[in-house]
Amino acid sequence: MLVYGDAVRVEEPGRQLGRVAAALDRARDAATGLDRHDRLVEALIETGAFAQGTIDAEFEAAGRDAPSPLRDAATALLMDLAAAMRRSWAAGFAMGPEDPTPRRTIDGLARRALPGAIRCRLAEGFAFYALYPEAYLEAAVLAGLRPPRVIGIRSIGLTLGAVVAEACGAHGLASVRPVGHPFQRQLSLDPGLAAGLLGDPAATYAVVDEGPGLSGSSFGAVADWLEAHGVDRSRIRFFPGHGGEPGPQASPAHRERWRSAARHVVDFDALALRPRQPWHGLGGWIEDLVGGPGRLDDLSGGAWRECLALPLDRWPPAHRQQERRKFRLDTGRRRFLVKFAGLGRHGRDKLRRARALHVAGFGAEPVGYRRGFLVERWIEGARPFDPQAGDRPALLRRLAAYLGFRARCFPAAPESGATLSALAEMLCHNTGEALGREAGRAFDSLARAARRLEGRVRRVETDNRLHRWEWLLDRDGTLLKTDALDHCAAHDLVGCQDIAWDVAGAAVEFDLAPEEAGELGRLVGHEARQPVDPELSRVLGPCYAAFQLGAFTMARDAAADDPDEAARLDREVSRYTRHLRRFLSYP
Repeated sequence: MLVYGDAVRVEEPGRQLGRVAAALDRARDAATGLDRHDRLVEALIETGAFAQGTIDAEFEAAGRDAPSPLRDAATALLMDLAAAMRRSWAAGFAMGPEDPTPRRTIDGLARRALPGAIRCRLAEGFAFYALYPEAYLEAAVLAGLRPPRVIGIRSIGLTLGAVVAEACGAHGLASVRPVGHPFQRQLSLDPGLAAGLLGDPAATYAVVDEGPGLSGSSFGAVADWLEAHGVDRSRIRFFPGHGGEPGPQASPAHRERWRSAARHVVDFDALALRPRQPWHGLGGWIEDLVGGPGRLDDLSGGAWRECLALPLDRWPPAHRQQERRKFRLDTGRRRFLVKFAGLGRHGRDKLRRARALHVAGFGAEPVGYRRGFLVERWIEGARPFDPQAGDRPALLRRLAAYLGFRARCFPAAPESGATLSALAEMLCHNTGEALGREAGRAFDSLARAARRLEGRVRRVETDNRLHRWEWLLDRDGTLLKTDALDHCAAHDLVGCQDIAWDVAGAAVEFDLAPEEAGELGRLVGHEARQPVDPELSRVLGPCYAAFQLGAFTMARDAAADDPDEAARLDREVSRYTRHLRRFLSYP
């Protein structure tokens, strides 16, 4: 099934350097040490994007990783920021004088001949999965290695590798880009870079990345290369993002090596829920926002459903592995939802949306953002919404008001989402996987229409997740939208779309009759002050159903160890399949 996509941003390198400088300015002007630390982490992440983009540009030109002055300078800036972050973390976020070294390094980089454009890959762990650079700092400190050779795997492993190198006192940092089949990655290294890595026959190697994922082949590619060049397995140490095994696509050799290898990991729970110092914990980060200390109840991995007061047989499904970390915090006087929204500007973008949605009456009240977490007031007295039990015309009006607001107030850049052609390709592929090749080919005419309609797409920050269980009624009976902030910037291929995508999504999720779907489109156009394109709606309806079918199929397969969860997910798979069959019957 086609579900995921790589978020790549084409950027002018000078502008990306400007983002680093702006984050440093905000760090210098921060009112508190904690805010200053947040800005230093943001500067580190933005530097990682710059370094990854420039080094990858040279990689693509040469066809391999090779030494270069630009690579050295970009890596030096990353090391400067890693050092600043380490000092702030070790000092308990104490305010101190600004280190001028990063500014000088930025000035030197700006004077260099830079590529005309770079392709910055989204660091998914920082944006979605509560992966903190400080966790790698702690892991490296606990590892107690003598200065190793550090190899960061691009993309995010470059930034994390700088943190490990700084913590271990390593003499520099090498980064590599494994290439080839996603499950059979290999390295392509210039002899000069290879010689530098292999120069010390007694060296220990620290290999750093976010994974392992489905196959662990990126970690495996680096270890394969080292062993092929005479490095004993005992001298290879892994710094991963979690303590689990590689996924089901891992080769037997890679799986066997992983199980016996030395691995150094500090996960989010150890970092922020069981911190070695109280000021390093999640509760301490947000205490000033919520008015004091409180009890944190973990609602991640589907545990939020326990708050719905529904019997188990009526629980909505959850893709537990893909959920953001979230907690309910109870101070004894007030309760709050504390949810990971992303580090740096990813999180600030979601705070902006949350504030706008609350003011417009569609969502919970945000009280602040801190260290990657958005804090909202708990919706007291909320109850699940049953779309079949209420006033259908009133439901359509409320949906239209919400979607029209998003269309008016949340414009998006033209390159911020999948093209119609890419969505149509996904439609044909997923339909073929679910219903057979002939059914997939039946949508070829829609694929041709998608190419013709591309110029009519007006992208907005769409909701992308209109599921029935995403809506709650508050004490006054007002219908509120939960989880409305980040699915247009998620780890999938959809991204920001025309508001017709959400109109089509609402029609599928609420099982709207054709006349109801038509009325919703008319009402949204009125609220948006811009008509909803009916041709786009006809193309996007089956695309939405096919995307959700793929997402829930993959979630069901991942829940094989939990029959109850798999059954909930399978019900949704069957529902989206029915919708696809219905679209196939349309003329």
